Amino acid sequence: MMNVTVNGESREVPDGCSLEDLLRTLDLPRDQVAVERNLEIVPKQHYQACRLETGDQLEIVTLVGGGSVDSPEAPSDSDLDEPLRLGDHVFHSRLFVGTGKYATFAQMKTCLEASQTECVTVAVRRVNLRDRGSESLLDYIDRDRCLILPNTAGCYSAEDAVRYARLSREVLGTNLVKLEVLADERTLLPDPLATLRAAELLVEEGFTVLCYTSDDPVMARRLEGAGVASVMPAGSPIGSGQGVLNPNNIRIILEEAKVPVICDAGVGTASDVAIAMELGCAGVLLNTGIAHAQDPIRMAHAMRHACEAGRLAYLAGRIPKKLYATASSPTEGHISGIKPQ
Repeated sequence: MMNVTVNGESREVPDGCSLEDLLRTLDLPRDQVAVERNLEIVPKQHYQACRLETGDQLEIVTLVGGGSVDSPEAPSDSDLDEPLRLGDHVFHSRLFVGTGKYATFAQMKTCLEASQTECVTVAVRRVNLRDRGSESLLDYIDRDRCLILPNTAGCYSAEDAVRYARLSREVLGTNLVKLEVLADERTLLPDPLATLRAAELLVEEGFTVLCYTSDDPVMARRLEGAGVASVMPAGSPIGSGQGVLNPNNIRIILEEAKVPVICDAGVGTASDVAIAMELGCAGVLLNTGIAHAQDPIRMAHAMRHACEAGRLAYLAGRIPKKLYATASSPTEGHISGIKPQ
């Protein structure tokens, strides 16, 4: 027997044990995990040939939550708008929904269906080795309808974010990633320098990067210059429910950006989504606004309609704001004697 470390825990395995043998012993489905051995990702096709050695440090990760009620088809007004394109991916729904914070996986699934989202975000975390009977997030996502967007949530350095992105690519076989590099636990604001560095590294490795950032137009410009597929300015701090606090900065970002701008974080209710979309954002990403609503399923419906309404209002073009009234009824043809006092 020999000792290896799996997800921070010492474990005895037989001499000559392969990585495939270990996964089988742990009852872990190979298609739902990624494995890092001594800081190097092991491709799935090498699991059987990879022989473990004494002292090996293994990290085994899977995806966790950060699931159209009426129809699985595109929104009924899709003919009024062109689809959103991000890299090689095309979306008819412009609402992106996170998978964390729901009371149950079943509730999450129902909310995702109600929102009619076509893209859900997931986080990368260690596999639970102690409770192999626990449910898997992936069992509750309709992968024929929803694209899974892995994110680097919880990373506080460029190196960790890149490491998580590589692991997520190994699990899902996708180069699409939502990049988050946070500055601190209290504000969850992005670290601009580390975010830019991670974006550069991931773009260089062929990732399609959707990048969480502040509402700083200069930072958005730098990230676009680094090659990200979308800049994702925060409307307000993550989970705060404050909505879009600085619409003027969002407007400047929208004026300058050549890539889609997706409002990310801080959404509290449907009107926040509508405001972001009416500003001209290409989409909105949210999680807590649905998951922690008093009635998450109703809120998921509301967010969907707000996203569609805000987008159509932006395309239609609002009337100018004026100081004084302008009558909507004809001013000619009044009956005799009708005149202003």
